[in-house]
Amino acid sequence: MSMPLSILDLAPIAPGESPSESIAASVALAQEAERHGYRRVWYAEHHNMPTISSSAPAVLIAHVGAHTSTIRLGAGGVMLPNHSPLAIAEQFGTLEAMYPGRIDLGLGRAPGSDQQTTYALRRDPAASEQFPEDVAELRDYFAGTSRVPGVSAVPGDGARVPLYLLGSSTFGARLAAALGLPYAFASHFAPQALHAAVSAYREQFRPSEQLDHPHVIAGVNVVAADTAEAARTLHEQVQRQFAVSLFGRGRTFTEPEVDILMETAAGQHVRQMQSYAAVGTPTDVRAYLEEFRRHAGADELIVAHQARDTQARLRSVRLTAEAFEGATV
Repeated sequence: MSMPLSILDLAPIAPGESPSESIAASVALAQEAERHGYRRVWYAEHHNMPTISSSAPAVLIAHVGAHTSTIRLGAGGVMLPNHSPLAIAEQFGTLEAMYPGRIDLGLGRAPGSDQQTTYALRRDPAASEQFPEDVAELRDYFAGTSRVPGVSAVPGDGARVPLYLLGSSTFGARLAAALGLPYAFASHFAPQALHAAVSAYREQFRPSEQLDHPHVIAGVNVVAADTAEAARTLHEQVQRQFAVSLFGRGRTFTEPEVDILMETAAGQHVRQMQSYAAVGTPTDVRAYLEEFRRHAGADELIVAHQARDTQARLRSVRLTAEAFEGATV
């Protein structure tokens, strides 16, 4: 590929599909990404969402790792306020022991859920305030320099799993800069603060043992299809499903009701959330991604291939890779 491309697999559960089918689709997607030269595949922690099967990223990574051989796999991300740093160090230390040199750990401070789910997880709603300290504690476990006397992560002690900070605001950007970590911005669903966050990160970056210069990953939605019309149809289907899941409050909608929903402020909100989207033929997608990389000031793009149908997602993975054929990731 002529630019570094990675994949954020949202692990969707399509209408009428089971979690088992969704997980099988994630395996197929990672295998396709490996065949076509993508750098990595990441999975995000979400809870209490009936349309997403990635509530346990470490378990999903372990399964996908057993069915792939070279591509990097990781969390994009683990919502650290939901967990103790030691538990995450042990989980990802175990993954690194299983798949040496292939594991990434992206960290976010959002709960990845609502308040009731936060309660069900038995986490303090104020836990996110300890995020900087928790990241430092986690990093020290991997460095073999635990700051908790007498406690080591096993596996994980000295594993040096690379950390990435995720964010959709300048808070994460400044923290990543202060810690000398790569920064991934969630522009695929939160585009507003992209430029401010990337500028703050680059301006304030301080080198670390892990990283000697800034590295920005920007998220972007992709729908590549054989025709522009087919791609637009697939993208519209995803937006409609997203609007229902976000604002439907568990209701079942008829297609005419979804039409009405998409004409309201809810539909506009969904379109604004996904305003960074490469939709069209492979030529269209390549042109958009090349311009978006310049626009975002990114070193790497992580793309979310958006289609409800597994075969359409796999086709998008292939077509996007073929559009960038001829260079090295």
